Amino acid sequence: MNQQEPISISIILVNYNGAEVLPDCLSSIKKVIDIPNYEVIVVDNASTDGSVELITEKFSEVRLIRESKNRGFGAGNNIGAKFATGEFLLLLNTDTIFTNNILPHLIELIQADPQIGIIGPKLLNLDGSLQISVSPALGIKGEYQARRLHRDYRKSSNVSLTEQKFQEIQEADIVVGAAFFIRSSLFYQLGGFDENFFMYFEESDLCQRAQTQGYKIIYTPHVSLIHLKGYSIQKAANIMAIEYRRSQIYYYQKHRPLWEQLLLRIYLFYKFFGEFVTTANPNSIKIIILLFT
Repeated sequence: MNQQEPISISIILVNYNGAEVLPDCLSSIKKVIDIPNYEVIVVDNASTDGSVELITEKFSEVRLIRESKNRGFGAGNNIGAKFATGEFLLLLNTDTIFTNNILPHLIELIQADPQIGIIGPKLLNLDGSLQISVSPALGIKGEYQARRLHRDYRKSSNVSLTEQKFQEIQEADIVVGAAFFIRSSLFYQLGGFDENFFMYFEESDLCQRAQTQGYKIIYTPHVSLIHLKGYSIQKAANIMAIEYRRSQIYYYQKHRPLWEQLLLRIYLFYKFFGEFVTTANPNSIKIIILLFT
């Protein structure tokens, strides 16, 4: 990286105990990104697995910001953005791997239309298959549509049909936060991520607020990267299941009409009350408590 030139893109990663995947991610960036004016910022959320030492020893070119506690995905990105100097931000999960330089295409695409605020590139599973990375606007109808899309894609007979839907550049309501390309000016204008979302729904909220300001959300299949989906979640599945519902309830309170908020709470109550009766899972009770707090 040539620090003498103005920074065009700031790549921000939020890390929490990601020592198993972080080296592959950072190495892939170093290997394939051949533009001079970019920077890599890693915000470490108080990892205890040697992540900090790994970065310090093997990736000295990375700007490392150490936090004293795990403040969550959104807050971590907000911290990284405060130190970023790029015209554009690429918010990147640590469980992603670059196979080619996606940045020139993203820059060209966003500069072609001043109303484009956010771009999501194509995400691939480790075997090279498509990973669905867009979603309709969240709500009762939108969540049903999203679940149907994912369900249909899991059926082998529908795989090619689903892939055909994502072969062209298109507008979307939401792009997944695993690789989230945004104008830094827009990110600052929106106040970054809402830190009330510790995990989940924060990119959906940001996309919603960007659209409210008149910006387009774009999905492009012309560049891609690998996403080892669910790495962080698998390490704390029970906690994340509760956090998912907490964020879902908050998102509905913030963006959806009262009748949808009530319908969601009724659905969750019956779903997790029934689950507790049949499995005695204590997490079910914790989620039910969320409905009344």
